[in-house]
Amino acid sequence: MSIIKKDRILSVDDTKDNLILVKTILESEGYDIDSVSNGQAALEKVVELPPDLIILDVMMPGINGYEVTRRIRNNPEINYIPILLLTAFHESSVVEGLDAGADDFIRKPFDTEELLARVRSLLRLKHSIDEQEKMTRQREDFVSRLTHDLRTPLVAADRMLNFFLQEIFCQISPEMKQAINVMIRSNQNLLDMVNTLLEVYRFEAGKKNLNYESCNLITIASEVVSELTPLALEKNLVLKLDTHQLSPTGNNTGIVNGDRLELRRVLNNLIGNAIKFTDTGSIEIRILETSSPHHPSEVIIEVQDTGYGIAPEDQGTIFERFRQGRNKRSGSGLGLHLSQYIMEAHGGKIELSSALGKGSTFTLRLPKKT
Repeated sequence: MSIIKKDRILSVDDTKDNLILVKTILESEGYDIDSVSNGQAALEKVVELPPDLIILDVMMPGINGYEVTRRIRNNPEINYIPILLLTAFHESSVVEGLDAGADDFIRKPFDTEELLARVRSLLRLKHSIDEQEKMTRQREDFVSRLTHDLRTPLVAADRMLNFFLQEIFCQISPEMKQAINVMIRSNQNLLDMVNTLLEVYRFEAGKKNLNYESCNLITIASEVVSELTPLALEKNLVLKLDTHQLSPTGNNTGIVNGDRLELRRVLNNLIGNAIKFTDTGSIEIRILETSSPHHPSEVIIEVQDTGYGIAPEDQGTIFERFRQGRNKRSGSGLGLHLSQYIMEAHGGKIELSSALGKGSTFTLRLPKKT
């Protein structure tokens, strides 16, 4: 048999009769009531045993209700608690109370039914927010466990497939090697998707730590282009890096403050996508800088392809999570979503320009390190 938890309400008032009245009314409705007579005691009680709702008198000696509200709202260690401000003075500022972080306001002498209605309303709000936070924690836990549990067998399977390909156990036919190579590629694609999902989860949960340092985007782009050139050659595509618009003698040319691995991930994703969705023509990566006395200097990277292009109706949602393109080669819809997170974390942005049949250009803008 499950036990129904009673809502706990903290009543704060420097007048004893008021505390007794509020306690009597609310206990008759089945609520658990804690009562304190000043603001300092209220702050200590909230930390010691957080209530589900606070009914807080505004005019109290020492710390008044406005200040108590502000301190509660400014304490990151206190989860959300609805606050109902209670006052006998008509000149008390509703605006000040709401700006301090209160959720509702009622004047004394109050009508019992109105008080109970406001209490029920704020408790519904509290329960709704608590349920949303619970679902968020469950989702985060699920994603974390799922990605971890998936990665382990995928890595093991990849290792075993490579053993077969190296003929460690026995000799295999060329046809079997070809089939194993297909399995290895599929397995790697799935592992990449799991890793990307884990990175997206870390960003969304605020658990992603970036290691900022001076990064040379020219060097990073050159490395990615060098690694992906064999894929482009397999499709007879021209893959080139253009840096001629950069000043050869400029100070800190192409230098930004960022996480090298994450910026590399963005470029690898954009250039890899360009190769994937281009059958003929070329992929060009251009690096340039902007400089203006009125605007911060930026390092700009453009990744332009001659591929299929993206339909206008898809361009507005292309960076959303799990938003797959209509092309049959589209992946999980996580790569661009993650890339946008990474760019925003670096104070930059990612933009798209595309036309069907004419290719696409993804533009990265990052603040230049001064």
